[in-house]
Amino acid sequence: MPYSLAYYKEAKKDITEAKLWYFNQQKGLEKRFADDVKNAILRLSANPYVHSIRHKNTRIAHPDIFPYSIHFYIEEQAKRIVIIGIVHNNRSLDFLKNRKF
Repeated sequence: MPYSLAYYKEAKKDITEAKLWYFNQQKGLEKRFADDVKNAILRLSANPYVHSIRHKNTRIAHPDIFPYSIHFYIEEQAKRIVIIGIVHNNRSLDFLKNRKF
């Protein structure tokens, strides 16, 4: 059974900002981005332990096409995946220090 999903409000903002950027680059590209991220999240919710721990208890998944990273941790007792950020691979990870988990 897939794990349930929870998102930090900042993660939702990450997605919104990226979609806006892709929309401004080429109409329709924001939808391709959103679909790619959605598919990656569906895969990780089905099998989150495929992704190894990178820092503390945070794991990282990647969409197939777009150069982004989905940062998340697992709440095993609740069978929940908590997504703390969805960011471009070239972005500094210092932003995670401000997101409490």
